[in-house]
Amino acid sequence: MPRNSPPAMNIASKTGLLLFTGNSHPDLARLVASRLGLELAPCSVRNDENAETKVDIDCSVRGQDVFIIQTGSKEVNTSIMELLIMMYACKTSCAESIVAVIPYLPYSKQSKMRKRGSIPAKLLASLLCKAGMTHLITMDLHAKEIQGFFDVPVDNLRASPFLLQYIQEQIPDYRNAVIVAKNPGSARRAQSLAERLRLGLAVIHGETKEAESDAIDGRHSPPPVVAQNTGLEWPMLTAKEKPPINVVGDVGGRIAIIVDDIIDDVETFVACASMLKDRGAYKIYAMATHGLLSSDAPRLLEESTIDEIVVTNSVSHEVQKLQCHKIKTVDISVLISEAIRHFQHKHCQEEHQDGEEDEDVEEENHHECRWLQVPQMAGGIGKRLRKITVNDEPLSDAEDDR
Repeated sequence: MPRNSPPAMNIASKTGLLLFTGNSHPDLARLVASRLGLELAPCSVRNDENAETKVDIDCSVRGQDVFIIQTGSKEVNTSIMELLIMMYACKTSCAESIVAVIPYLPYSKQSKMRKRGSIPAKLLASLLCKAGMTHLITMDLHAKEIQGFFDVPVDNLRASPFLLQYIQEQIPDYRNAVIVAKNPGSARRAQSLAERLRLGLAVIHGETKEAESDAIDGRHSPPPVVAQNTGLEWPMLTAKEKPPINVVGDVGGRIAIIVDDIIDDVETFVACASMLKDRGAYKIYAMATHGLLSSDAPRLLEESTIDEIVVTNSVSHEVQKLQCHKIKTVDISVLISEAIRHFQHKHCQEEHQDGEEDEDVEEENHHECRWLQVPQMAGGIGKRLRKITVNDEPLSDAEDDR
C-alpha cells in the first residue's frame, strides 16, 4: 500500500498527538484526521511476497501520544496482525501512550464458551494489551462484558444518537414506525431505541441462535448405559425443538425498523422482513452499527423485501454498496474524532497539573531551605556545607562546634 499522507513531523511538536492508520479503513482515518485538523502520520504497512506483514514508522514517536485507527475488515486476521505490529513498533520506539481506535472489534461475537470451543475475544484482548496498547476506543461492542477482558481502560462509544438522527430526518412519517428486534437477544437494544423515539416495540420470537445450534458434537455420547444394581437406563439427551417463528407486537400498516448491532449473515434479516411483510408492514428498514455484509449478503439484500439498509462507516463497505443500492451510510467520524480530542485534552490537563505540582514542590523546597558555606570554628582547615532552615532558630555555639 502507498504511504499515508505527507509527513507530519510538525504535528507532534504542536499537539503531542500522532495519528496512524492501517489498511483496513483508510477513508475513515482520513475523515477523523480532517476533523481533528491533523494529517495522518507517515507509515508504511504492507505484505511481503511470503504474506508476512511489514510495518515502517517514518517519524519519531518518542514521548508522543499515538492513536492507531484500525477496524475489522474482510481480511480480519491480516488487519489484526497489522495492528499488533504497529503497536509493538510504537512501544519499542518509546511512545508515551498507544491508543487503539477499533470501531468494530473483531471476534466480538465469540465472547462466550460454546460447547468444546474457546473464547477468542479474550485471546485477542490479551494480544492487544501485550503488544503495548494502553487504551482502547471502540464502538457498540457485541457484549458489554468484553470490556472486562482488557487490562487497560476501554471507551465503548455509542452510535445510537446518529441512527436516531437518521430515523428522524430521513424516514418520512417515522412516527408511524415500530422498532423490531429480530430475536429476543436484541430486544434490549431495540427497546432503548423505541423509548428514545417514543415508538412501539415488536419482537420476533422463535428464531434459534446459530451459536447455540444443536449439531451433534459429542454431547450425546457415551450411549445410554444401564446403571449397576438398579437396572435403570439413563435417559438420552434430546435436541431442543425449534419453536415456530412468531411476531410479538402489531406491525400492520406501519413502518418496520429492524435493529441490531451487526449485519453480517443476512438470511435472518431477509426472513424477518418477509414475515413482517406478511403481517402488514408496508415499508421495512434494517439498521445496524456495523455492516460487515460478508459473502453474498449484498445480493440477498438487493433481492429481499427490505427497502433500505442503514449502517455506519465503522467498517468499509464501498464495494458492497456497488452491488446493493439499498445500502445507506451514516458517518460516525465526528464521534471518533471527539473521543480522541477529549482523551488528548484530559491527558494534557493531567500532565499540566503534574507539572504545576512539581514546580510548587521545587519552589517550596527553595524557600524552606538554603545551603550556606560556614567556616569551621576550630580544628582542621577548609569549609563544610551546612543545611540551615530559615524558620529555625540560629544554632548555638555549642551546636556549631559539634
